[in-house]
Amino acid sequence: MATIKDIAEESGFSVSTVSRVLNNDKNLSVPDETREKIYEVAEKLNYRKKTVRPLVKNIAFLYWLTDTEELEDIYFKDMRLEIEKSAKKANVEMSTYKISEGIENIPDTIEGFIAVGSFSDAELAYLRGITANGVFIDTTPDSDHYDSVRPDLAQITKKTIDFLMEKGHKEIGLISGTYHNPNTDEDEMDIREKMFREIMQERGLLNEKYIFCQRGFSVENGYTLMSRAIQKLGDDMPTAFFTAADPIAVGSLQALNEHGISIPSRVSVISINNISIAKYISPPLTTFHIDMKEICKNAIALLLERVLDKRKIVKTLYLGSELIVRRSTN
Repeated sequence: MATIKDIAEESGFSVSTVSRVLNNDKNLSVPDETREKIYEVAEKLNYRKKTVRPLVKNIAFLYWLTDTEELEDIYFKDMRLEIEKSAKKANVEMSTYKISEGIENIPDTIEGFIAVGSFSDAELAYLRGITANGVFIDTTPDSDHYDSVRPDLAQITKKTIDFLMEKGHKEIGLISGTYHNPNTDEDEMDIREKMFREIMQERGLLNEKYIFCQRGFSVENGYTLMSRAIQKLGDDMPTAFFTAADPIAVGSLQALNEHGISIPSRVSVISINNISIAKYISPPLTTFHIDMKEICKNAIALLLERVLDKRKIVKTLYLGSELIVRRSTN
C-alpha cells in the first residue's frame, strides 16, 4: 500500500507538503498545480488514508423561497431539512440566508454556497463576484459557472406518457404550475409542460383543451385547476391526467372525488415527488419517487469537490427516479 513518502518521491514534493495537501490543511499556501500533481500521483499509486472529514466553514445556504412557497409545497421543506442533515454529516458549517433578506446580505467572505429557488441575473452576477464555488438544487440557472443537481424532469415526463400509453391511454391531460421568471416577473412554461407538449405533439396526441396551468404547485392550485377542467370539459374529460407535483395531485384528487368522478376507472392520475402523504390519500397516488437524500448528498459532495479539491470544471447532474405504482392509475 502506498504511503505519503511514496507520493512525495513520485511527485517531487516534500513529505510535509504532500501530507498537508492530502489532509486539506487550510493554512498551506501552494499553487493549484502542486495540489493537482499530488492528487494525481496519489490516485495513480492508489493511496488510501483514514478519512477524517475536515470542517468546512463559511458555506452559505441560499434558501430563495418564501415561507408561503415552502408551506404550499412540502417538497422544498423536505429539501431544506435534508440539506441541513447532509451538511452536518459531511462536517460542513452552513449559515442560512432567505430571499427576504436580500442577496446583498450574503457576505463576500463565504467559501461557497448551496442554493434553492429562483435567482435573477443580477443576483447571479453578485454571487459570481464573491465565490466560484456554488451548487444549485432543482435548477440550472448558470451552467457556465456553477454546478447543479436536479431530478431529470424531462425524462420523467417522457416516462409518464410512455406508462400511460402502455396502459391504453391516448387522451392525456396535464395539470401543472408555471415557472416564475425573476428577471421579468412573468410566468413561463415549466419544463414539464414543455416536454409534455413536445412529446404529445410528436405522437399526434396533443389536445390543447386538456392542458390546465397557472402559477403555483400547491394543493389549492391543483384543486382549482382540476375543478376548472371538470367544469369546462364535462363528459369530454381525458382518461388520464399527468399532474406536475404531488401537492397538485392531492388537490386534483379532491376535486375529482367531490364531483363523483371515479379514479382510476374514469380518470387515472399520475404525479411526481412521492411525498409522505402520497400513499395515504384516496386513492393512493401513483407517482415518481424523487430521492431527496441522494439529491442533497450529491449537492454537498459537488460543493466539497470545488472547495477542497479545487475542481474548476462545471458539473450538471441529473438524477433518475423510480415509478411507484399505486391505485390512482389503471
